[in-house]
Amino acid sequence: MTEFFTLVSPTQALQTLIDQLNGALKSETISSIEALNRILAASITSPSNLPAFPRSTMDGYAVRAKDTYGATPNIPAYLSVVDEIQMGTVPSFKLEPAQAALIHTGGMLPENADAVIMIENTQTSRNDEIEIFKVVSVGENILKIGEDVTKGSEVIASGSNLRPQDIGALMALGITSVDVTVSPIVGLISTGNEVVHPDSTINPGQVRDINSYSLSALVQSAGGIPKRYGIIKDDLTSVQEAAKIALSECDILVIAAGSSVSARDITSDVINNLGKPGILLHGIAVKPGKPTILAVANNKPIFGLPGNPVSAMVVARLLLVPTINFLNGANTRTTSSIITAVLTRNISSIAGREDHVPVLIKTVEGKTLAEPVFGKSNLIFTLVRSTGSVIVPINSNGLVQGSLVDVHLY
Repeated sequence: MTEFFTLVSPTQALQTLIDQLNGALKSETISSIEALNRILAASITSPSNLPAFPRSTMDGYAVRAKDTYGATPNIPAYLSVVDEIQMGTVPSFKLEPAQAALIHTGGMLPENADAVIMIENTQTSRNDEIEIFKVVSVGENILKIGEDVTKGSEVIASGSNLRPQDIGALMALGITSVDVTVSPIVGLISTGNEVVHPDSTINPGQVRDINSYSLSALVQSAGGIPKRYGIIKDDLTSVQEAAKIALSECDILVIAAGSSVSARDITSDVINNLGKPGILLHGIAVKPGKPTILAVANNKPIFGLPGNPVSAMVVARLLLVPTINFLNGANTRTTSSIITAVLTRNISSIAGREDHVPVLIKTVEGKTLAEPVFGKSNLIFTLVRSTGSVIVPINSNGLVQGSLVDVHLY
């Protein structure tokens, strides 16, 4: 077996992997109401103007703006109230000079009306007359035809992750079905003689399976479909058989554990037997997660992740999530939010590697602070106790207490 352990940056590693994939997208048509967090396969253009008619944004009176000019509390303007506009109907009249019509929020303006005076800026003087105490300008308190979107304009671009507000916008336009990309299926294999199912009573020397479940949740949150293949013992034949099945059934394969350089390492052999081109690199200049394997077989990406749960999660966020986005056709390769905070302690590092340090965000006296949560890469609760991570650049020797840092939220 040829051993790969040439370290590259996470950015280089990701690009090396993406360059080997053809990126052909598969799409399907689904109901818009079921499209939350799905990736749009084709841009949406508006089939109509929105609003489709001029509407009031306030309860008040539809008026001709020029009929209010000069109105003050001391010298009000007097307008005749000709009608009340019922919601959901088209006014059957048009405003003549010095006329107004009672209108409610969302109501359709009558012909010749070009503004709405808020009801609190008026007073009834007679049954069919109001006093107006304030001038309104043309367009005030109304929505014009097409003010939100115009017919034929692009409203949601392809590659967009559909959010709750996007679903509402689709419904506003009467678009009840959309074309979305088919979510990639991610096969997850955990290996290790010491690893047992979470519902097991563990004996000395055993650990419960963490990676299958934390990675499943991460895959799901990234828009993929996780498929767990259970815990496979450290046996070449067993792992090889499980990997072949998983690769045939899934779009991405993840093998957790077994990627460290040791006599027990069978992951490299398994991956290289799955198809061409095989392993692209073994080793990334990142802590934690250095012994990661990236490979491609039959145009499907394969990840050999470290068994330590923190390492596995760090690498999965760096490389697996953007790969899912790429196969999904998403117009972004990351979903994490970033906030700026003040570092509360020094973080040491070694030039030549990119350190990802968990931090807990706190607010003290109005300041946003990032408190490092130090812990070994096999301690999952270092991530549980943290809010996000701070990245120490690859050519830096560390970060100084009191400096402003970017925190990548989980």
